[in-house]
Amino acid sequence: MLARAAAILFLSAWLPLFAWVPLAHAAEQSIPAGAEGQIEFNAPSGNIGCIYTAKGGTSTYEPQGGGPELSCSRVEPSYVTIILGPKGPATLIKNPGEQGCCSDVDKLGYGNSWSAGPFSCQSSTKGLTCTATNGHGFFISKAKVTVK
Repeated sequence: MLARAAAILFLSAWLPLFAWVPLAHAAEQSIPAGAEGQIEFNAPSGNIGCIYTAKGGTSTYEPQGGGPELSCSRVEPSYVTIILGPKGPATLIKNPGEQGCCSDVDKLGYGNSWSAGPFSCQSSTKGLTCTATNGHGFFISKAKVTVK
C-alpha cells in the first residue's frame, strides 16, 4: 500500500512537467489543387497515386453521382484502381485498362495525413489508408488491397 502511494505521489509530481509534450500524431499535409480543382498526390514510393475530384467534377470528368470522388491506383505488383465516393463502400477495379498512375506530383509523406471533402488519407511505410466520413474506405499497398 505504501509503495502504491509513493508511486502515485511520484507520478503526480512529475506528470505535469511532461504535459506540454504533444501526443504523437500525423501532420496534416496541405496539397494544392490544380487549375480545375483536382488534387493529386502520390505515396513516397511512387507506386500509389491518388486523385481527388470535388463535387461537380471538371470540364472533362464528372464522377459517378456527381462526386466528390477519391480514386487511387497502384502500379506494382499488379495495376489496380480503387474508387471511393461519399456514399457506400469503395469499389476495387482489378483491371482498369488505363494505366496513367503516378505522374510527378506532390508526395504525401510517410506519417502525414491529407483530407478534402468527406475523405481523409493516412500515409505510412506500410501503405495508404483512406476513409470517407461514412466509415467506408480502403487500404492499399504493394502487398495488399482491402476495401470496406
